Amino acid sequence: MRYKTSGVCSREINFEIDETNDTINMVEFKGGCAGNASGLSRLLVGMKVDEVIKKFDGVTCGYKSTSCPDQLARALKEWRARP
Repeated sequence: MRYKTSGVCSREINFEIDETNDTINMVEFKGGCAGNASGLSRLLVGMKVDEVIKKFDGVTCGYKSTSCPDQLARALKEWRARP
């Protein structure tokens, strides 16, 4: 799925979910802090969607009201709510 971010340095988050066991197969942040995004992407592989939402929902970045992890949580919630 492709998610257009808002209020953060990254422009977009692409991710793939294994729907048979609700785990993350791949996450790719476009733009933003390259090292942090790359490290975060590696850590997320194999994690359950609900666990990531729980941990990342509401995380802020400096003075911003959101962050790249929070944007991922929002994207995963949107994915979860799809028909």
